[in-house]
Order: sequence, then C-alpha cells, then structure tokens
Amino acid sequence: MSLSTAVLAKGNVEAGKAKAAQVCASCHGADGNQPTGPEFPILAGQHADYLKKALRDYKSGKRNNAIMKGFAAQLSKQDIADLAAYYASR
Repeated sequence: MSLSTAVLAKGNVEAGKAKAAQVCASCHGADGNQPTGPEFPILAGQHADYLKKALRDYKSGKRNNAIMKGFAAQLSKQDIADLAAYYASR
C-alpha cells in the first residue's frame, strides 16, 4: 500500500482541505506551507499519524496551547483524520 493510499484510507483529503481553509489557514497558511509567523509550524508534509496525535493531544489538553486547544476542541474524530490526510498529502 502506498503512502497516498494509506492516508486516503484514514481520512478524506478534500474534506481536510475544506476544514483547513476554515480552521487552520489563518495561522499555518493556505496550504500549510506558509505560516503567518515563526511561532506557527509548517504542517504540509508531516506524517498523518503525528498530526492526528498532536490534534488529539491539543483537544484533550495533553498538549498545552490555548490557541490550539480552542481550535482542536471543535474538531470531530473525522475532522482530525481528514486534516491529517490533507496536510500529509501536501
């Protein structure tokens, strides 16, 4: 199974792109490659599993960042999978 097949099996890239435009782009850039400041990481090309874990940890409070906790709190499990698939595909 190729990376793209594995990613698609776990999340929907197009749904992730749409959610990223609503939730992530203002800090991480339109495609995750051009953050608006040095305090925001590049998300494009990150491993999907890493992104899912990070978002789950922000949502649960295991990772402590007030901005990310607020954004992650509104994400469903499917949203997290879709965002991870989108950014991993970049």
